[in-house]
Amino acid sequence: MPRSVNHVASKARRKRILKLAKGYWGRRSNVWTVAKNAVEKGLTYSYRDRKQKKRDFRKIWIQRINAGARVNGTSYSQLMGNIKKAEIELNRKVLADLAMNHPDAFKAIVDKVK
Repeated sequence: MPRSVNHVASKARRKRILKLAKGYWGRRSNVWTVAKNAVEKGLTYSYRDRKQKKRDFRKIWIQRINAGARVNGTSYSQLMGNIKKAEIELNRKVLADLAMNHPDAFKAIVDKVK
């Protein structure tokens, strides 16, 4: 009796991986073994970088607030300490946006907490 293999499932599995590999360069997009490895690595990076994106944005916000603070004669750490003492409930995302796009409003906050 011939061996029975579930070709439907294995073909679907390959099809799913090759669909994820669409747009990759060279053999990574159409050769099963190469595509499988590339997709696995890509999914690993994707999982890792969803966490890292949050860190990167926080870094950017801190740099922008620091630049705005130094223009107004203070440092980032002093500004954030004074904001906490004054009980102003603005997060870093909002402060960074104010520092970049609305320098007058940011200056008013700095003057208020000095």
